[in-house]
Amino acid sequence: MKKTISLLLSLFVLLSLAACEKVPQSYSKSFLDLFDTACSITAADSSQQAFDSHFQLVYSELKAYSQLYDIYDSYGSSVNLKYINENAAKAPVKADKRIIDLLVWGKEAYEISGGRVNIAMGAVLSVWHEAREYASQSPDSAYLPDMDVLREKNKHTDINSLVIDEEESTVYFADPELQIDAGAIAKGFICEKISEFITENNIWSSALIDLGGNIKTVGYKGGGSAPYTVGIENPNGGYIAVVNAGGGRSVVTSGDYQRYYTVGGTRYCHIISPETLMPAQGVQSASVVSTNSALADVLSTALFQMEPRQALDFLEDFNGCTAVIMDSEGRIYASAGFEDLQNEN
Repeated sequence: MKKTISLLLSLFVLLSLAACEKVPQSYSKSFLDLFDTACSITAADSSQQAFDSHFQLVYSELKAYSQLYDIYDSYGSSVNLKYINENAAKAPVKADKRIIDLLVWGKEAYEISGGRVNIAMGAVLSVWHEAREYASQSPDSAYLPDMDVLREKNKHTDINSLVIDEEESTVYFADPELQIDAGAIAKGFICEKISEFITENNIWSSALIDLGGNIKTVGYKGGGSAPYTVGIENPNGGYIAVVNAGGGRSVVTSGDYQRYYTVGGTRYCHIISPETLMPAQGVQSASVVSTNSALADVLSTALFQMEPRQALDFLEDFNGCTAVIMDSEGRIYASAGFEDLQNEN
């Protein structure tokens, strides 16, 4: 009897330990070497070792996207956006499907945003990029680009000059001076693709992906039923709101308070209006919550360029998307349904 009881107790202890080992815990890693921004991944996993192994799979996929969508650096003989910018006007360039998919989405983004998000604006955006880079090195002599130069570059931003053959997986520039810059759509698009990669490969059932403030969730916090909550930053300190982002929701913010430079006491952000060819003014922050991270990224950039009430009217055409906007005076504007996301927490 004593032996039987002892064996039963031992078995109970072993089963208890095994059960404990299977209880998922939350782990996180941050990294700065991709997408020129601070990124992090948080996920529920069975152990630190398991998380590290799974993280490497996801990181490798993110690194591939980062290199494919890079317009500044080359990676051996790889065909990325930099290579396409340099060669696609000579003849159609065969490209990875992930590039083709992004560019096709870029054309859709142009239509969705009413032209406010244009990946064919690279020629204009490169002039602003040079000015920001110069200002980071010599802030006392920071300058604004010459408007005549911007207007000349703007003659080569027609989205229809970007010719994509999905069947052949090729890209061609009908305008030899066309340049692609997908910065306005890339991180949201990648968040969506990475969440699909995680789910389809059964890597995690609970994760939060943060690519420079573009946030996408998979499942719920800790593998349970509690929602992930995301704080929408107030540029003046604290949070505008804290929202429920569980179950695959995305939270994407476009703002003027992180990437900018100053000339004559005026701050100029990185979001350039295709209409004025100048940095958008009047809004400090525009955040969109949606189950589609790619769409949220496009909409946040578009809303940032509008007067807040016009932006909220514009958003009504997009079912399932909500937004909160802070104007330059600190006034808050929220769309219908946004308050519900706060009450769900």
